[in-house]
Amino acid sequence: MKTSLNSLAAAFLFVACGSSNQKTANKAPADPTIYGNTITSTELKEMLYTYASDEFEGRETGEPGQKKAVEYIKDQYVKMGIPSPLSGDDYFQEVPLEKQKAPQVNLSVNGKTMENYTDFLVLGSADTQQLDINEVVYIGYGIDTENYSDYRDQDILGKIVIFKAGEPKDPEGNYITSGSTEETKWSSGRASLSSKRDAAKENGAKAAIFVNQDMIEQYGPYYQRIAASGTAGRISLKSNEAPMLFMIANEKLGLEIYPGIMKSDVKKTVETKITGAIKSQSEEVNSENVVAFIKGTEKPDEIVVLSAHLDHEGIKDGKIYNGADDDGSGTVALLEIAEAFKDAADKGDGPKRSILFLHVTGEEKGLLGSRHYSDNDPIFPLKNTVVDLNIDMIGRTDPKREGDRNYLYLIGSDKLSTELHNISEEANKKYTNIVLDYTYNDDNDPNRFYYRSDHYNFAKNNIPVIFYFNGTHDDYHKPSDTPDKIQYDLLENRTRLVFYTAWEIANRDGRLIVDKAEIK
Repeated sequence: MKTSLNSLAAAFLFVACGSSNQKTANKAPADPTIYGNTITSTELKEMLYTYASDEFEGRETGEPGQKKAVEYIKDQYVKMGIPSPLSGDDYFQEVPLEKQKAPQVNLSVNGKTMENYTDFLVLGSADTQQLDINEVVYIGYGIDTENYSDYRDQDILGKIVIFKAGEPKDPEGNYITSGSTEETKWSSGRASLSSKRDAAKENGAKAAIFVNQDMIEQYGPYYQRIAASGTAGRISLKSNEAPMLFMIANEKLGLEIYPGIMKSDVKKTVETKITGAIKSQSEEVNSENVVAFIKGTEKPDEIVVLSAHLDHEGIKDGKIYNGADDDGSGTVALLEIAEAFKDAADKGDGPKRSILFLHVTGEEKGLLGSRHYSDNDPIFPLKNTVVDLNIDMIGRTDPKREGDRNYLYLIGSDKLSTELHNISEEANKKYTNIVLDYTYNDDNDPNRFYYRSDHYNFAKNNIPVIFYFNGTHDDYHKPSDTPDKIQYDLLENRTRLVFYTAWEIANRDGRLIVDKAEIK
């Protein structure tokens, strides 16, 4: 029987394609240690001695040193041939910030003049405005939890609330919010400030007054010195929302508004007369996240995010805060991990899922760069984001672990995905054999580290996370956090752990199961 030329060509194409697909399907999984071993203490040290040098001036958000830092990171990705997920040569995701200097304020309560920084302190970005207030709502402790809420059955939308420090206890001395004697976020220092402020805002308050004598005594003189300098100010994300006026007050001011405030827990509307003026002072700050991207071979729309913050404390009193561990260690670790994945991709072993390398700005100012990514401008949809592995300080040893160096604190691995925790444990046992310490993963950890680094802005959106952390040390947030104190053998092995964990997540058949998502 005669066979046509077209039939022969079609038959050849079928065989060739079938052979290729079978070859791909039967291809043995790549050995990740080939690429993990390219992560070396020598390269980490070389990069960190540059990145945490005096030349980078402490990498203060928006300052010249931070600009040098982002250019350095970009140059490394360009040299490695790893592209940006943005257009062309643009590796920078702009993060709009503003520096809010201390506002000029005058204030009277029931005709009595109150002293700024002594009787009250205005925090946040209050707009320039005249104050003419005739009533406030006393809301007790200003707490809002599932089992105890001062806001339950209270209509405070558009109103001004006043609340006091602390929280109620039961007859046994346990906090009602938690049922234990352990200090909670509603009682603990700065955490109580942010928790009570956020609760007021979420319940619709127009303004809030937090009566806390200890905080006024602690922060008042500090903010007064800042105001006198004329240059310093709090940096925050720019927002189009009308800001909520938030004020800390001493007991003198609180008692003038409501004489029963320190003794009564009964909510009530209080008639009072508060007058004055607030003159806001702010200026724009230009900063940016740095992003690079390796596209997945099979599931390119599923994104594995690896993050670290690029900023530090800058220069204070003429001293450079180099931030070698915080977070120079995480920054160079991310670069080495990127190089390992690129090497794999170049050899035909690229990850099935896409990898986004995310270096965020403004972490030291309140997780600003990661919050901008998650809340305002996710380059890839959050619903497509599989995980965030966040590296923040992995180059040193916690003094509590002296004599037992081969450890790493992991935070958050089991909070949203049991599967992520198991993958992390298995990757460690298979490749790195580090003692994984979950001390700070405890829900009642008074340090609240789970909420204090950039992974949290992913976790709050039900994206599984792991926060890799060596703990604090004597040089934490001091000029003495320098690259000569980094333990590079530990940095190498810990970086490899993150790489192998990312490798397993990026190359597994199924997407991570989120079995502990918080209902919103």
